[in-house]
Amino acid sequence: MTNIEKALNLLGMAYRARKLITGEDAVIRALQSKSKVYIVFVASDASSNTLDKFEKKCFFYKTAFETKFTTDEISKAIGKGLAKIVAVTDQGFYDSFRKLLSEV
Repeated sequence: MTNIEKALNLLGMAYRARKLITGEDAVIRALQSKSKVYIVFVASDASSNTLDKFEKKCFFYKTAFETKFTTDEISKAIGKGLAKIVAVTDQGFYDSFRKLLSEV
């Protein structure tokens, strides 16, 4: 199993553990509020405007930003239709993602 597959499995576990926020508006609200967002995943096939917007938001709020997955991969991992943007709200999951994705 590759590290990308492991990271996608981990994304599914984070979703089931309720440590994942899905959707553009919800992720923006979480970034702006005091709730801690550790990493934001934006699908690599999202529009260039969306990618640019979230890259800037994550930079401003000092949050990790990643585009290693497609919409299809994210959607399958969490079992939701057409999920393009998800945010991890747990330090433990974030540490695991960082370790897995640094080795890709």
